[in-house]
Amino acid sequence: MADCIFCKAQTELDDNGVPICLNCSDAGPKRKPPATHQQIRSTLLQDILELTARVNEATSEFEAIVGQVPSGLPHPDGVQRIKNASNKLSTAREELMKAHRRLDDHFGSEIIPEDLERNG
Repeated sequence: MADCIFCKAQTELDDNGVPICLNCSDAGPKRKPPATHQQIRSTLLQDILELTARVNEATSEFEAIVGQVPSGLPHPDGVQRIKNASNKLSTAREELMKAHRRLDDHFGSEIIPEDLERNG
């Protein structure tokens, strides 16, 4: 048995060699997974790139706000701005970690033929 590519449920079904459970299969063509390892990896890496940019943006925003202390803002407003920026940064970091875990889960112990060809 394999894990469904979408929900990770145990399944014996597959769609062109890609494991998919009955529920996800019934969700329709909008849930069709990429066909090749390269497409899957490209999608996962694109997620990581986008989320890394989001983390960098949130870090810059947080550092800019913290760098303004004391800013002359009334105390509660300054504290709230820091909390908001901190929450945004924390959320962005969590999502980036999830993206890394998805990449590791999908390719962690798997040797990809394209990698062997490139690395000789």
